[in-house]
Amino acid sequence: MDDPNNPSEVHAFDIDRSTDEAWTEFATRLGEVISHMDSGATLRIGSLATEHEGMSPFVLFRCEGVQDLVVEAAGNASLSEEFQLGTEQLEALEQRGWNPPNVDGAYPSENYWIVGNQEDAVELAERATDVLRNIYHVPHPAFLAPDQLAEILTPPGAREAPTTMFESDDMVAHVVSGKAELDRLIEAELTQLLGHQPLQDADGDFALRVGSTMVFVRATSDAQEVLVFSAVVHDVDGRSRAMEVLSDLNTEARFVRFMLIRDRVFVSLSIFGQPFVPAHLHQALRAVSVVSDEIDEHLASKLRGRTTFAGDG
Repeated sequence: MDDPNNPSEVHAFDIDRSTDEAWTEFATRLGEVISHMDSGATLRIGSLATEHEGMSPFVLFRCEGVQDLVVEAAGNASLSEEFQLGTEQLEALEQRGWNPPNVDGAYPSENYWIVGNQEDAVELAERATDVLRNIYHVPHPAFLAPDQLAEILTPPGAREAPTTMFESDDMVAHVVSGKAELDRLIEAELTQLLGHQPLQDADGDFALRVGSTMVFVRATSDAQEVLVFSAVVHDVDGRSRAMEVLSDLNTEARFVRFMLIRDRVFVSLSIFGQPFVPAHLHQALRAVSVVSDEIDEHLASKLRGRTTFAGDG
């Protein structure tokens, strides 16, 4: 079920590494943005509430004076009941050097805060990224809901999977000369779909959020195939049992296939890359995202594993 000699397989895909790279890229781009903020400008980056409504965690940058930057990390006074931080999270903020909420002093705030200047932009961006990822447990930059200046940073992914209604341009077949051109066509299509440039890791995989699912898009090295895939279950308990379950699923499934790679289950769909037809990519994204979203919890329970974003809320 996992063939390392098949270029379409995702056997080498490491979701943890891909996520680490996405956060590193996010921090770098964030540092670039805040280093050029104008006096009086603000930048707020919040996490998307996928299951609950209310005020979810955020970090806020304010440029005061000539180059001074005040960074706030949402405390419980700013968060709705569903997103209240626990004692360990609050203690972790202070351990990381964030000042607690206060009503007096030079920087009164109901949130945790730190002060620096635009020369410290890289460090401030890294500290804010650490809070988003490790305190608020945002699973991936694609799950951030940016505001104002952040739209050039990491805008939100599609809230729903693409529909099956296509523009005439979506049905035009493109003969590609190689992987580089195929990557450019995929990136252009995802940019049009999302309204922003998609995140891309060092291996060339594009990452996007569709509903509550992380979906990745990869062009194979020979440019003959475009693979759309998602990790649905992690830490599977028992490969033999898992292989039996996935074999049954693959017998019944239409279009998609399920794969067991080490201790993770992926759902994937392969489309022709030569020629490349945008409408086929739209359909593949919809199929993979819908199946992933519908089956992940059931499959994780059956295989005694966990879903990708288990426990994040």
